[in-house]
Amino acid sequence: MGAIAPIFLHIFKNKSLCYIKTMDKFKTNLKGDFFGAITASIIAFPQALAFGVASGLGASAGLWGAIILSLFTGIFGGNIPIVSGPTGPSSIIIATIILSMNNDIKSTIFVLFFAAILQIIISLTSIPKFIKYVPYPVISGFLTGIGLIIIILQISPLLGGKIYASTIEAIKNYPQIFSNIDINSTILGISTLIILFFMPKIITRFLPSQLIALVLMTLISSILNLNIEKISSVSFSLPMLQMPNISFNLMSTTLTLALTLAFISSSESLLTGIIVDSLTKTKHNSKNLVLMQGLGNIFCALTGSMNGAAATMRSVAAIKNGSTTKLTQIFSAIILIFVLLKFNDFISQIPICVLAAILIKIGYDILDLKVLKILKHAPKDDLFVLLTVLFLTVFYNLVSALGIGVVLASLLYAKRLADNTNIKNKNKFHNYTNDEIKTEKDSRYKIRILHIDGQFFFGSISQIVSHFDELLETKFVILTYSSNSLLDMSAIFALEDIIIRLKAQKIKLYLVLENDEVYNQIKSMDEVVNYIDKESIFNNENEAIKLAKNNLK
Repeated sequence: MGAIAPIFLHIFKNKSLCYIKTMDKFKTNLKGDFFGAITASIIAFPQALAFGVASGLGASAGLWGAIILSLFTGIFGGNIPIVSGPTGPSSIIIATIILSMNNDIKSTIFVLFFAAILQIIISLTSIPKFIKYVPYPVISGFLTGIGLIIIILQISPLLGGKIYASTIEAIKNYPQIFSNIDINSTILGISTLIILFFMPKIITRFLPSQLIALVLMTLISSILNLNIEKISSVSFSLPMLQMPNISFNLMSTTLTLALTLAFISSSESLLTGIIVDSLTKTKHNSKNLVLMQGLGNIFCALTGSMNGAAATMRSVAAIKNGSTTKLTQIFSAIILIFVLLKFNDFISQIPICVLAAILIKIGYDILDLKVLKILKHAPKDDLFVLLTVLFLTVFYNLVSALGIGVVLASLLYAKRLADNTNIKNKNKFHNYTNDEIKTEKDSRYKIRILHIDGQFFFGSISQIVSHFDELLETKFVILTYSSNSLLDMSAIFALEDIIIRLKAQKIKLYLVLENDEVYNQIKSMDEVVNYIDKESIFNNENEAIKLAKNNLK
């Protein structure tokens, strides 16, 4: 009996230590989730108001959309700190839906409900896994188009004019807008833009410039009692349930609109999921992520609130401030409800021109400006697809732009393959030479030699990049690309991603480009050379192996 007592004491002690450690971890996570939620809410508040106004549903719909979607996905979604709510692309698509429905709110609610149902259907298929195969020029052209639409439409309210429904209508009325500028709105709007673009980073580390501009300009407007247009009264009561009238006729005529909103919401959510994975070193379930967003959007639609998606900026900000679990979303929703209840009078005094300025900055941030760096190096096919999608998005129909872009990119890629096809006696898989095998073994796999056999283009990006997630104990990677096809936009940005991933693992990359044209293409690109010095780019694999061996010693 005396011998057993110490054993029980030891077990009890270990159990107690485990319990204490678990509680400490829980407290740390809880604290991190709460402070992360505060940061996410500070960013979400001005954006939700602005997106609600831009969509045509109103500021209340934007704010309640952020609350409902975050609360639902926080309760029922996976245990990852992804903050959801209205986004720029979804606001523009909803504005298009309202315009197509001739401002009929009941019909609009039906389309939003239909889009959420389609999103759930998408989650039950393999589509979430295939969305990542959409070519980069299509995504770039579409997002840049969305950014331009936001900027074009918000210039009028920035200057005190009315909000127009389409870009063509807004541009046609520019002469009238600029000849009837409201001086108070213009000064307030431009002052907001100056704060948004030039606020010192030392301040924005603690408070986002959007919130600072919103609060400061609203206070100035109220103190000076300026006679300018403001947000109409924001309802702080719970939104009422509104059942849509199910119409098969309306369903058939609005299928394309609903499918576009479902596709964009799913794509944004999946992109956010990938970024969150890279920050938290976790792996989200893509199907579950889309499913939860779809279910949450059903509740948004049924309450007349704005549909949304997983928001990248809010999620990243939350994680950087300590968020680790889905409690972040629940806290964020509660904080926004508190703000809505306590500061309703203040919200109703926010000038429309200030929201317009915030939207213009958001539109600018959506523009894919990094593509300008590689325009002169990119294949003409990519540029043609990008510009076509951009033009169609801004001036024709953003619903058609995506479909036409994907089809066009596929056809041009098929043509590119056909032009480069020759009959060769070549093994399907790369056979390593004896020297390569010996090099890896002699270095105890501190030197790894990898080959990209075949095309390095948008369709092969995910498979190629995934090989660089974890290379344990490796010091040098020699990556050989032997194809004679120039790298397209997707491949160029994927190459940057590979270099950054390897740098994060403290692995030196030697890039071997056996084709002279591809070698010269990469050597002339400063944006790639900035990540990897020119001495690390080779035309011959043996030279790269020799340098790796010398540096390993």
